[in-house]
Amino acid sequence: MVARTDRVTDPAIIDALLLARRGQAYYSRKLAELGDAEFDEPSLLPGWDRRHVIAHVGLNARAITRLTEWAATGVETPMYESPTQRAEEIDVAATLPPQALRNLSDHAAIHLSVEWRDLPDAAWSNEVRTALGRLVPVSETVWMRTREVWIHAVDLGSGGSFRDFPPGLVDALLDDVARSWDRRRVQEGLPVYAFAPTDRPGREAVPTAPEAIVLTGTAAQLASWATGRNAVGVERAGGGELPEPPRWL
Repeated sequence: MVARTDRVTDPAIIDALLLARRGQAYYSRKLAELGDAEFDEPSLLPGWDRRHVIAHVGLNARAITRLTEWAATGVETPMYESPTQRAEEIDVAATLPPQALRNLSDHAAIHLSVEWRDLPDAAWSNEVRTALGRLVPVSETVWMRTREVWIHAVDLGSGGSFRDFPPGLVDALLDDVARSWDRRRVQEGLPVYAFAPTDRPGREAVPTAPEAIVLTGTAAQLASWATGRNAVGVERAGGGELPEPPRWL
């Protein structure tokens, strides 16, 4: 008999699944607040209308489902055939009628949640390959999806805000961005950045280099800036022009 509750028993994965599903519920609420005619309007992501954001989030759920099935069966099923195929698939899906896009969003999210639910403990450490070519345990797909649903709920432009995010999620986003920049610093010549959230006692920035650029603001404001979104409220410590953030992913 198929399990009706998550089979995984690792408390960290259980907590991560809860956050991902809360994010899906938040995204679904923000999507439901849009009328069908509003799908054709620009999103908060440059170059994408809302249709493209909705299509992307739905297709991302399908792609992560493929990785989860890979971990369960051992049969390699990549997220996408290629970056070109991914982009073309989003462009095509973005032309669907509004109700079809809503159905894509709902059905793909449910399918992913079920695949996570039925994945046994032993399979969560099985490695899969992300669209960027990294080999990761399938447990990392939960964080991959968490980022997508929470942040793209804001990108829909229907009232979502980083201020709505759970504090632990905001902190995890800042840590994720910082790790990404650290990994690529030498290869891409990135500056050294340090975050100094004004609403996080004990998380003050500790610059690791004298030339570090220290950025202040609330944790939510810093996360918004660092992920390439709104820069309102973020300032450079000591004054000076606020830089454009490097790419995150």
